[in-house]
Amino acid sequence: MSHHSLANRRTILTLSAAAAAMLPTTGSAYATGAHSAGTKRSVVKNVVRTDKTSQTAAALRDLWVGHIFWVRAVSLAVINKQDAAAKVAEQQAVENAKSIAATIEPFYGAPAKDGFFKLLAGHYGAVKAYLTATVAGDSGAQSRATQSLTSNADEIASFLSKANPYLPKDALQGLLLAHGGHHIQQIQQLKDGKYEAEAQTWDEMKKHVYQIADATADALAKQFAKKFA
Repeated sequence: MSHHSLANRRTILTLSAAAAAMLPTTGSAYATGAHSAGTKRSVVKNVVRTDKTSQTAAALRDLWVGHIFWVRAVSLAVINKQDAAAKVAEQQAVENAKSIAATIEPFYGAPAKDGFFKLLAGHYGAVKAYLTATVAGDSGAQSRATQSLTSNADEIASFLSKANPYLPKDALQGLLLAHGGHHIQQIQQLKDGKYEAEAQTWDEMKKHVYQIADATADALAKQFAKKFA
């Protein structure tokens, strides 16, 4: 196995192990990809789902699936050197990040929306840097991009946990680290042409972003109970 492959595997294992340790579900459940799309488990305890909460969760799920869809599209286009496709996919990824950021404006205001978008842009930038490094076979740049992704997860978790007391930082950071690990794994699988493995990763990514969406919706419903009654 090449030094590049070993370094990449260590990166994935490091992110996944850290995430498994901090997720509100058990590490074994995460390791076996047992996040059910229909699960009611959340970082928020004792939440009663109203129709408005369920509708919010569904909208957030759609936005987060859009995120992983367009990042995957960017990855494929860059790997296959399809510049026009990469440009359009990247534009859509940015618009999607704006839409995700806009979901918090009704609760926390425009400055919070702008701050959240900046953090989401940082997340995308770190993923794109990892993609570029992987295509170039630059393990040093991969490591730097991974560190940026890890630091950004901490920043987003801090930002959201300060805004909403029902989003504990450790749980959020675990969710975001696992999400970053999925991006890394997917990029490597696409680069190596391991499409069956990547299909499994996509399924895990989708179920995982559902968790992020549901946790956000439940926390908002808890903090702004009157709006979700």
